[in-house]
This record gives sequence, structure tokens and C-alpha cells, in this order.
Amino acid sequence: MDLLTFLDNSPVNFLAVRTLTKELADAGFRRIDPCEAMPRLEAGKGYFVTKNDSSVYAFRMGRQTLADGGFHIICAHCDSPTFRIKPHAEMFQEGIVKLNTEVYGGPILSTWMDRPLSLAGRVIVRGKDALHPETRLVHFGRPLLVIPNLAIHFNRQVNDGVKLSKQKDMLPLLAIINDELERDNLLLNLLTDELAKTSDGKPFEILDFDLYLYDAQPACRLGLHDEFVSSGRLDDLSMVHAGLEALLAADKAPETTQVLAIFDNEETGSQTKQGAGSPFLASLLQRMVLAQGETMDGFYRAVEKAFMVSADNAHAWHPNYSEKYDPTNHPHMGGGPVIKINAAQKYATDAHSAAVFAEVCREAGVPVQYFVNHSDVAGGSTLGNILAASLPIQGVDMGNPIWAMHSCRETASQVDHDYCIRAFTHFYNQ
Repeated sequence: MDLLTFLDNSPVNFLAVRTLTKELADAGFRRIDPCEAMPRLEAGKGYFVTKNDSSVYAFRMGRQTLADGGFHIICAHCDSPTFRIKPHAEMFQEGIVKLNTEVYGGPILSTWMDRPLSLAGRVIVRGKDALHPETRLVHFGRPLLVIPNLAIHFNRQVNDGVKLSKQKDMLPLLAIINDELERDNLLLNLLTDELAKTSDGKPFEILDFDLYLYDAQPACRLGLHDEFVSSGRLDDLSMVHAGLEALLAADKAPETTQVLAIFDNEETGSQTKQGAGSPFLASLLQRMVLAQGETMDGFYRAVEKAFMVSADNAHAWHPNYSEKYDPTNHPHMGGGPVIKINAAQKYATDAHSAAVFAEVCREAGVPVQYFVNHSDVAGGSTLGNILAASLPIQGVDMGNPIWAMHSCRETASQVDHDYCIRAFTHFYNQ
């Protein structure tokens, strides 16, 4: 699946995981239920586990024992900044209905205005008992909402900068009410109609939902030579896609076990059961070791021999804002993957792990760049150092350079994406 199709099929975390698991299953990877005993894992075979419908952990077993070979791990995250629909969301005002929302992560608010938006996520319906409800995924796939700007005639200073209220200014408009019946449970009725399309006539009762806004405009290529990719959620779905493509293209009988870990909730700090701050990946790797008849000492040896690539996009040098960047470590579009370094340990990279990844890129014929924050500009953090708190593993934080990170629509370089897949594939084949 190409990057643009993957992005369009993955408007929110739940749909990204559905897309990933379908691709894995089609490639012969076997789903494992984490509630059941870990089966005996065969060398050269692929397996995957999901958590919360919003994170996925895939691996292909190597020929070496885990204690002797360790793991080659690529990590990324499938969530992106957006707006979550609150319960009892409908707000009626003079014949217009808008939806009450809560900001998820750190979006650039103004970029969400005046765009065709839609809804996607999961709906929870009544199951066999209280502890076992069922999950249905929804993806409306058509423009439904808009967050309109206030006309300049009512805000003459708008081009001088405006502070936006998340509760007042960022509420999406859904409809003109033309039937009084639509005032009752409008959103639930909308969801019911959408679910009915795939329910095969089976009755269901909606209990709750996790719904998010997304940009309804498809991903596209742009630039004089089609060199750029424009889409929402490039951060971090482009790295997710690169990891998936590398895993599917890598050796089918590797020496070392290959792992792809796609976490959720990085944009809100990763401290969830499906986030990088959870011990879930560590416990999964431990279960893999024990299922092979190896010991806990074997697990600790595997961790010591492992290497992790934490893949989260980097900031490309912006020609209109060069003063924001470090004078000697600012990556360019089309210049290849970026190794990210931070003295305050917001990234997992050190000199040793940077050298390892740079050599992987060199052997793969891929250029490599470096990013360090301008010393007067605070930077963000990502998965690597958070994951290391529960899994003390050597690793590097890296990512492809993009513009407008956390905008409703970001821009990347197609050649950088191709470089990244090549580097990841070579890493898995080591």
C-alpha cells in the first residue's frame, strides 16, 4: 500500500490500526490474543498483538535464540493532534447545530478552520454482558463539518494575530436544523445510520464512542516535480507506514527477531496502557522469550543485545524562519532521515546509537542528517526516552523532516520517505 492510500485509510488511531492489521494478516502474520497463552513461536513466522484497538505490536521471529540475537525494534505512534467529540455534544443555536469538542494533543488551531472536516473513531455497542461490550469502527469518509473563521470585517486585527479559544472558536458546525425531530440525539442517530450500513440487519445499542475530527481532503502530491507529500497526520503515520513497509519487505528468515511497535497517545504523553509509557511492550517481549523455553536471564540478555529505532518526524528547515533553527544542525527536505539529539535527554540518542543508525543508513545508500534544537528554543520529546523507562534498551530517536508539524495538514518529501523505508529494511536485515 502506498503512503497516500495508507494516510487516507487511517484518519484516526483506530482506523490506522485496522489498516495495519489487515496488511499484516494479508502478508501472513498471525494474530495473537494477549489474553491467551503465548504459543510456540516459529523462526521466520510473523505474529501481531493489538491493545485497545489503537496500538499494534508485530514481530517476525529470527533464527537465533532471543537471548543470543536480541531484538531489532522500530517504534512509532499512530495518534495525531485533533479534536475529540465530547459526550452530549450537540449544541443548538438559532437553527444551527455545532458539536462540543475537546482538544487532543497540541494542534495548530488556526489550521483547522475553513476546511471540510469529518468524523472517525470507534463506537461501543452492547455485548453479551456488562464487561464484554462490542466495538465497531466508523469512518464517514465524506465532509460533514466545518469550523468557519470570523469574517475580517468583524475582526480587523485578524492578520495581526488572534488568540483562539478552544471552547468558543474551535467548535465545528454540523447542520442547519430543518426538522424538529433532528434535535433529539442527532449525533447518535448519525452514528446509528452509519453502523446500520455494516450491521447486516443485526440489532445493536450504542453505549459510548471515541470520535475525532479529521481533515476530509485526501492526501496528495504537490510541487513542481511532485516532490512533496501533503496530508494530515504525516506526524507520525508516515513513520508508521515506513516501518510497516520495511517489515513486510525484510528478510523472511532473519537472524535477529524483527519488531514493529506502533503506540498510541504519544501526543498526550504516552502514559496509557496502549502508550509507550506502559510496560506492555516489555511484558510482550518477556512473554516471547519465556514461550521459547528461555529463562528470565535470557530476556535480560536479549534486552542488552537489542537496538531500537524510535521513529517520529523531525522539523525540516523552513526557508521563511531560518532564525528558529540551530545554525549547524538543521535538516533539509530531501536530505534523508534525521538523527535527533538533545542534551536534556528528551531523545534517546547518544553518540553510540547515532553512530549505529548512521552506519545503517550509509550501508543502505541513504543520506543522513542531524537535528539539534536552537539553544534558545525549547523542543519536544518523543517515544525513545519514555520507552527506555520500562525497557532499558539502546536506541536512537530519528524521523523524516517535515514542515508545519501539528498543523491540520503537514508537508513531507517523497524521496525522504523512500530513503526511510530503505534504511529501515536494511536495519531489520542486520
